Amino acid sequence: MSKLLVKPTGKSGLVSHVTPESAGWTYVGFDLYRLKPGESASAQTDDREVCLVFVTGTGKATAGGNWLGSLGGRKSPFDGKPWSVYVPERSSWAVVAETELDLAVCSAPGRGGGLPERVIAPDTLGQEVRGKGTNTRYVTNILPENEPADSLLVVEVITPGGHTSSYPPHKHDRDDLPRESYLEETYYHRLNPPQGFAFQRVYTDADANGTGELDEVMAVEDGDVVMVPRGYHPCAACHGYDLYYLNVMAGPKRTWKFYNAPEHEWLMKA
Repeated sequence: MSKLLVKPTGKSGLVSHVTPESAGWTYVGFDLYRLKPGESASAQTDDREVCLVFVTGTGKATAGGNWLGSLGGRKSPFDGKPWSVYVPERSSWAVVAETELDLAVCSAPGRGGGLPERVIAPDTLGQEVRGKGTNTRYVTNILPENEPADSLLVVEVITPGGHTSSYPPHKHDRDDLPRESYLEETYYHRLNPPQGFAFQRVYTDADANGTGELDEVMAVEDGDVVMVPRGYHPCAACHGYDLYYLNVMAGPKRTWKFYNAPEHEWLMKA
């Protein structure tokens, strides 16, 4: 199995756990909690900022000692926009599940921005349609670069069955602004119906010997996490199974500037 593919470790509790140390990189962290009613998750943020995304279910949330109320409500990640919470560094958060709850914890370094804890409500989230034909996908911006945060960029994408996504292949692994920004990235995948699978390839350009430094093709199933340390990272959803993924990105500068694979860039004009 690819070292870039992280399978859930169980059916309850902390089922996915990606840290900068486990990933071998610097910025992005990602956890997924699956909680039953009455169960809870909590943490101190220390020197990292956090975005809590209520992927499914409902929970009572506090952040920085402040009561935020009962948040969430989606029955599936394909069911409308999510509720989320931003928690800055040197703070804390806690969530108690009211229903069965899938809670994503997205994290990256804080930079002393002095931002307050805040609820990110579904009706404040921008949505857009990207691509054409069988490259159409539907994007919900949870924490885009025009919203306050120190490092984090967080977005949800739904790709219909039979469509491609993160395509034409693009990358963001060079700190070469304004042309390209360096961003590490995780993909948390869900399928509808859940017994389906999709594919994701993570690869770099060929070297002088005609081979790529990195070239991994993974069959992703419901609940899998894919780590993208560098390179291009397109996805393909199989016929009959819609693909959802939650992206977390962070790097030295909080901006998303990507570079398209030149041999496939013609698709942008087709």
